[in-house]
Amino acid sequence: MRAIVAGPDPEAIGEALEALGVAVERVDSPVFADALGEAGIEDADLFVLTDLAEGISVTLAKEANPDVRAVCYGDGELPESIAGTVDLVVDPSLLDAATVAEELVEELA
Repeated sequence: MRAIVAGPDPEAIGEALEALGVAVERVDSPVFADALGEAGIEDADLFVLTDLAEGISVTLAKEANPDVRAVCYGDGELPESIAGTVDLVVDPSLLDAATVAEELVEELA
């Protein structure tokens, strides 16, 4: 399984995914289409955005790979314009990274 974690990762969702055997590529903010392409978005199973202010990157990820599971895991508000594009939004204050990673890996297996 392959995942891209975009944005800062203060809750360490990337590390939690790696601990479960997921190959993780990281993309720094601001998230641009070329960076997603270099990270391998076309072949990714999972796209995790940790900076909700970068919400447009979900649209970029889905344009490059319509089948990628798009998850927002971070504080803040997601722009309404892309809310319908995201598959799942999780507030880190409600679920820790290890729990979210386990559920995502189980769901995508």
